[in-house]
Amino acid sequence: MIHRASAWSLSMLLLLLHALGSTVQARTLKPVDFVDPFIGTDGTGHVFPGAVVPFGMVAPGPDMADRGWSYSSGYQYQARSIMGFSNTHISGAGIGELGDVLLQPRAGTSWTSSSTQFRSGFDKASEQASPGYYAVTLTDHQVRVELTAGPRVAIQRYRFLKGTRAQVLLDLQHGILFGEGPRVERSEVAQAADRGEISGTIWSKNWVTRQASFVVQFDRPIRRITTLPPRPGDKAPRLLLEFGLGASRTLEARIALSTIDVAGAKANLAAFGTPRFEAVHQAARRAWSELLDRVEISAGARQKRIFYSALYRTLIHPSDIADVDGRVRGPRGQIIATKTGHYYSTLSLWDTFRGVHPLLTLVAPERVDGMVQTLLEHHDQQGYLPLWTAWGQETWTMIGNPALPVIADAMVKGFKGFDHQQALRAMVETSTRPRPDAPAWAQRDWTAYERLGYVPFDLAPGEAVSKSLEYGIGDDAVVRVARLLGQEDIAARFAKRSQGYRLLFDPVTRTMRAKDQAGAWRTPFDPLVPTSPMNNPGDYTEANAWQYTATPALHDADGFAALLGGPTELGDWLDVFFSLPSLGDNKHLGQEAMIGQYAHGNEPSHHIAWLYAYSDRPRKGPAMVARIAREFYSDQPNGIIGNDDCGQMSAWYVFATLGFYPVEPASGRFTLGRPLVASARLHLPHRRTLQITRRGSDEAIRLNGSHVVGPEVAYLDLMDGGALDFPAED
Repeated sequence: MIHRASAWSLSMLLLLLHALGSTVQARTLKPVDFVDPFIGTDGTGHVFPGAVVPFGMVAPGPDMADRGWSYSSGYQYQARSIMGFSNTHISGAGIGELGDVLLQPRAGTSWTSSSTQFRSGFDKASEQASPGYYAVTLTDHQVRVELTAGPRVAIQRYRFLKGTRAQVLLDLQHGILFGEGPRVERSEVAQAADRGEISGTIWSKNWVTRQASFVVQFDRPIRRITTLPPRPGDKAPRLLLEFGLGASRTLEARIALSTIDVAGAKANLAAFGTPRFEAVHQAARRAWSELLDRVEISAGARQKRIFYSALYRTLIHPSDIADVDGRVRGPRGQIIATKTGHYYSTLSLWDTFRGVHPLLTLVAPERVDGMVQTLLEHHDQQGYLPLWTAWGQETWTMIGNPALPVIADAMVKGFKGFDHQQALRAMVETSTRPRPDAPAWAQRDWTAYERLGYVPFDLAPGEAVSKSLEYGIGDDAVVRVARLLGQEDIAARFAKRSQGYRLLFDPVTRTMRAKDQAGAWRTPFDPLVPTSPMNNPGDYTEANAWQYTATPALHDADGFAALLGGPTELGDWLDVFFSLPSLGDNKHLGQEAMIGQYAHGNEPSHHIAWLYAYSDRPRKGPAMVARIAREFYSDQPNGIIGNDDCGQMSAWYVFATLGFYPVEPASGRFTLGRPLVASARLHLPHRRTLQITRRGSDEAIRLNGSHVVGPEVAYLDLMDGGALDFPAED
């Protein structure tokens, strides 16, 4: 007994010391030290773990495969070989694109024109990633690879483990594919071996049709260039470059890109200068620290790793793809001289209007005007606002008019760095003008929608219910902006459109259900069956009827509650929603991270737990939010379930930690819950701070000592700073 007791005491002492050490560590490290770029790289998160600065154009990282849904970022944590290191990536998406200018180094000169295998295994224990830095040792190729980046220039440094000569594969045919490829339609490439330079332009057709100009500048002359034989379909060269290394056994490549031309890429490289690798790495780290330091939380090391890694992921995209002179190639291929010097792409708006963009108004407000101006400049060239862009080009992916709530969100919050009247015109034109050049699955005409108040399933090629409900979000955004500008006639027209969701509510199933032109319900109908245009076409977008029924709450939470019968009936509906068994997980139909019908792995469900705040049982909301955060987020590589979707999954966790969420993203208000931490502090512009604390002795939520009436708090009130106090317990 004594030995057992002594052993138990020793175990408890070790546990206490470990916990104490974890607490001390959490207090002394900076937010940037808690970021783990590998979180979300194992499974369906599709997170990119390579080097990038906040909102950077370039993002060098490892590519383990160039095709397949699982490799849309080029990376999977469980994979054990690397094709090479390309210099542009999208983090967290479900479709592959970019992956420009792949480089793969190898010690020695064993590759020849007949070589076909360039992959290498790697030492998993050697793999490192932190904000602005990635490194790995390629065991087959005997080289240590390090990556870092500035806003427009990537740096790849190779430390060869043996020999005095080395080769680098430069694969310009490579890209991360949507489909089987090949992607390149034509190319122009120039070689300047004596200067260690390769430059050119690649025209490609993949998820988008685009051109990418580049320059690769090595710090040594190229001794020999061998062009590999083209494979069937290849229209860009693959080059074997040979180098002499000298005593240092190191080689460095700097890669700049441009949407315009080679001169633009070279200008981006010249403006970057010649800072040392370590200086670039530290500058990237400082850029990340400056943003991450704007939010402090009181928590243990594990929770800080989850939180700051999530906050980090919300700041990777959108990517500023404008050249250093402010020019960019727009959606119809014409050059735009941007008004702000910035032009943002990788705009996953169907996802990010919900959480990422409202979060940026809090933690990176200096970026908001430039992002909205990007939307307007895109509209000027394309004729309507963007849906989902990659490299500045429209992908026609997803539905609705998700740029509209982003613009309205900025305007109602007081952002003035763009023309408000121009913004309203763009919003109205986007919601009313025909789009004859749009693909068949996209919205080409608004006649039936405006006449009937919904998209009839016998006229739509699919997603009729989801489209109707998502258009209502955009319509409401127009209403808010029109009223702000005193345009009551426009507001009245779009207010009527925004209420069309009521026509699709089926009181029998208490879900949103498709109708045809005559107003007849879709039959047969099973509200539990999820549909998706690419896997099981139907009336819903990566969701089922239950999951889309609460979509109107994204612009009319009170109206949605009233439609159900009031706060009590809303509470009843939510209780059923979170308890009704699903038909099972299906990652391709948006059915992941399930609690009843709730599917946290996809965006249509993200706001629904917060709707308890509008019911007669508001305490259930914080409890459900805490459960979702606990069950579906971790600090491990599989710590995200479902695509991160350019930061939206991560933005949800950031808001949950702080205790409020933008249920109505265009309203300028946040719905209140309870923080997941004891306290947090937001560092706001003009040296203001907002202290968030879970310490109140009563059930009231108080802002600067005053009781917050109702379930919401205004953005402008939070930005004044002060103290937001929540009850200590739910």
